[in-house]
Amino acid sequence: MFNRLKQFMYGRYGSDQLSMALIILAFVISFITILIGIPFLNLISYIPLGFVIFRTFSRNISKRYAENQKFLKYYYPIQTKIKTKITRAKDKNNKYYKCKGCGATLRVPKGKGRIDITCPKCRTKFTKRT
Repeated sequence: MFNRLKQFMYGRYGSDQLSMALIILAFVISFITILIGIPFLNLISYIPLGFVIFRTFSRNISKRYAENQKFLKYYYPIQTKIKTKITRAKDKNNKYYKCKGCGATLRVPKGKGRIDITCPKCRTKFTKRT
């Protein structure tokens, strides 16, 4: 059985990050329509799912790859910002500042009071409270 599925999928695109994002979008739309209480709006959630099925079984691999790359061009910067904010929120020992001169992110220890901070890149000096 698994071998037949493997043979069927040979030469087809399969799933990728865009497909997973579309599945999540379909679940969010479905959940929102349940909360609103209008059941026929749930049909809107089938549109991203249909696109996922189309992309998964497509044999035009280069076109699906290009679509995914275009999606990732916008997705990765957002994902990176979110991960950075989560990491900084978990860091209880340091405080983060942005250099006014070059825009570099500087990490300084918390609980030191007012300190003079010097940017290692552009040598700009400023005073901040930690």
